[in-house]
Amino acid sequence: MQVAFIGMGTMGLPMALNLLQAGHQVTVHNRTRERELPAEKAGARRAATPADAAREAEITITCVSDTPDVEHLVLGPDGVIHGARSGSLVIDMSTISPSATKEIAAALAAKDIRMLDAPVSGGSEGAEQGTLSIMIGGDADDVATATPVLEAMGKTLSHVGPIGAGQLTKAINQIVVAGTYWSVAEGVALGVKAGLDMENVVKAVGGGAAGSWAMVNRSGNMIKNDYPLGFKVELHRKDLNIALAVARELGVTLPVAAFIEQVETGLIARGHAEEDISAIARTVREQSGID
Repeated sequence: MQVAFIGMGTMGLPMALNLLQAGHQVTVHNRTRERELPAEKAGARRAATPADAAREAEITITCVSDTPDVEHLVLGPDGVIHGARSGSLVIDMSTISPSATKEIAAALAAKDIRMLDAPVSGGSEGAEQGTLSIMIGGDADDVATATPVLEAMGKTLSHVGPIGAGQLTKAINQIVVAGTYWSVAEGVALGVKAGLDMENVVKAVGGGAAGSWAMVNRSGNMIKNDYPLGFKVELHRKDLNIALAVARELGVTLPVAAFIEQVETGLIARGHAEEDISAIARTVREQSGID
């Protein structure tokens, strides 16, 4: 299938490489153009603008940082909307505002361009291994069209409702992630302060009811107090802001999510914006007198 992929970041580049490996013809574009080079080396074509990338594509995928970025890439002067063919499909795999998603979809529909919102979870490891969980909002026929492409990037594909439902589901995901990471950080801090062999502790609790992706994949960061990039603190805070905005609209209370948003605000202020979100353990360790 002819696929355009816009956004060659920590998640986007490996996702595009997996599409190439699956046999799809891929055209790539990134605002910082040199980030396209690894994809070109793997067989992708480079495009000068989002509109150019979308011109021959059956499916155009966007995977960038925030709502304004998607709005610009899709609807801006050189945006996808000006290049995509009538009847083609746009899949936004970013994590953005559900209401903005609906507005973008409406603008595309006016040009006979279809849209799915399909944010992902699974971190950089999932992007590299093609094992992401993909939460899809949109029309069932469009999901069926997109499935061969999405299967090259994800292991769990879930059609959760109409356009915007994917973003709402991702907001729920990020709320749960926030609480889980914080709980793992508290448990690790207690064990470290008590002088336990934390590798053995993680094995013991990770196989039981306390087991989680964060426990298995990120407790090591918290034990070592070293947080190499998997998913940036600043991006998770952005996602929590989206979730909190939706919660305010619906009248839902999210005290833990609000607390973690403030913890992450403090980390960003102290220069940790680009560390992995497991860096919230810094706060627990500091408050516990470990560091």
